[in-house]
Amino acid sequence: MTPFGAKLRALRAARGVSLSQMAAALQVSAAYLSALEHGRRGRPSPGLVHQVNEYFGLIWDEADEMARLAALSHPRVTIDTSGLAPEATELANRLAQRIASLTPQRLRALLDLLDQPE
Repeated sequence: MTPFGAKLRALRAARGVSLSQMAAALQVSAAYLSALEHGRRGRPSPGLVHQVNEYFGLIWDEADEMARLAALSHPRVTIDTSGLAPEATELANRLAQRIASLTPQRLRALLDLLDQPE
């Protein structure tokens, strides 16, 4: 599941909206929305994010958050470390090797570390 997909699913659940209801309103297939939620599709287009925001009546900070999550929701990431320190390449490779086995708590700790100001 992607960050955008998780938020989309949470919004639907909180408002009692089924996948098929939302798909019909947005004029997309339920299969596409399901694939977005589960990370089997790439990040959504800005147009779709806008449609979702309008559908749920999201404005200001909530709408900005949906756009931010969409930008962070590409399920297949490539990291180019050419020209960076050797430690950057090591970090990228070690993360790629171990990400599937990290607990949610460890993932949160790494995200919190990355959110700290430099």
